Amino acid sequence: MAGMVAAAAPPASLCRPIAVPRAPMRRRRLTPRVKTTPSLRCEDSPKIAQLQVQAMRSSEESSSDEDDEILSELKEKWDAIENKSSVLYYGGGAIIAVWLSSIVVKAVDSVPVLPNILELVGLGYSGWFVYRYLLFKENREELANGFDALKKRITGNEE
Repeated sequence: MAGMVAAAAPPASLCRPIAVPRAPMRRRRLTPRVKTTPSLRCEDSPKIAQLQVQAMRSSEESSSDEDDEILSELKEKWDAIENKSSVLYYGGGAIIAVWLSSIVVKAVDSVPVLPNILELVGLGYSGWFVYRYLLFKENREELANGFDALKKRITGNEE
């Protein structure tokens, strides 16, 4: 029977007390609390509240008039289009092209040295453009004439 009692006793490692680490104590504030007097906020001032209301009213009126004009112009242009399916195809193609180009740019950007080289190319081209078109008066006039011609070709106004 003594053998059974010895077998049923728990091992010595379980009988030792276990030290549990204490949780860190919060530090108390050492500065005394100061009572503050109520101050005048911007919302309490009647002049500021009037200015805010007036600004919101004028911006709402002008934006709603502009929105109505823009929507009516877009509706007229959409009604004037005969082949609406081609416009939707071109719009979808443009969205897909932008998506694909963003993928290509991300892939090029992941190459370690290539973005720095492309930055240098862009800087060089910008310098050339400034020298060629913006530095002298004759060249600026040439650039302005080129823009006007391009606008006429795009809009179809050959005035």
